[in-house]
Amino acid sequence: MGIEETNKESIRRQIEVFNNGNIEILPEIISPDFSMMDPSGVELKGPDGFGQMVTLWRSVFPDLHFAIDDMVAEGDRVAIHFTYTGTFKGKWGDIEPTGNHIKISEAIFYVLKDGKEVSQTNFIDWLTFYQQMGVEPPSQQ
Repeated sequence: MGIEETNKESIRRQIEVFNNGNIEILPEIISPDFSMMDPSGVELKGPDGFGQMVTLWRSVFPDLHFAIDDMVAEGDRVAIHFTYTGTFKGKWGDIEPTGNHIKISEAIFYVLKDGKEVSQTNFIDWLTFYQQMGVEPPSQQ
């Protein structure tokens, strides 16, 4: 298996972690060097930080499901376009759940090293996300 296929498989496994909550496998697919900022501005590091993100999303949207629409890879980079769905049943920051169902399209560009994610850049329509949850988006400070 070439580097591109190895990296694509790692991302597929990551998406399955969001779908099934099996965060125990994260050390196999998330680098200790992984770092990103969550939507609230908190830095998440390594497999444990990534696991915190998965746990948060699954607590807010217990029926969360990610479906990959498209994926391409070149060298140490993978790009995916995916759709996720879920029902807003848990608290999101200070926002109380509404029970609304969401369906959001997102794109992520990943950087991997030795088959493990090091970083990602997300492109999401946050306005639509909050509208579908049935709440006002946070104000820009």
